[in-house]
Amino acid sequence: MATGTVESAVAVKPEEVREIEKSAVDREKTCPLLLRVFCAIGRHHSLADYARGSVPASELQIYTWTDASLLELTGLVREVNYEARRRGTRFSFAEIYPDPRNSCYSRRELGSTISGERGPDDLKTLKQCRFTIGNYIDIAITPPNRNMNNQNNRRFRPY
Repeated sequence: MATGTVESAVAVKPEEVREIEKSAVDREKTCPLLLRVFCAIGRHHSLADYARGSVPASELQIYTWTDASLLELTGLVREVNYEARRRGTRFSFAEIYPDPRNSCYSRRELGSTISGERGPDDLKTLKQCRFTIGNYIDIAITPPNRNMNNQNNRRFRPY
């Protein structure tokens, strides 16, 4: 029987652990924020969908805290979105915020997660992404069959 230590596949530096522990939110004492999330299959919503006070119809309202990770948000979206439950589904997160220089919205990529696989952005929190309360989150949900660069096409088969 082999003995030894098991290390996580996600590399976390000791300084980051101390910083996370210091900045962890006490969820029993801190009021959650309302996170307005908009999901689309295969793509992000157009910035024109957010123009003039309107928002896309596919809104999901989540009450959470600033220490919520992208993986935690992925789990919450998977609970309510049937198409997002398959293993290998990719979730690409973006923050939609009002651009102070002109009267429109801008998009900033936050990271991505894949269902059933570990990734470098899984443990990123909203606070680490510098998310501002009141902004929106736009999630592009890509099913696993769209991730494969069209492998079912006959041209790419060796026979």
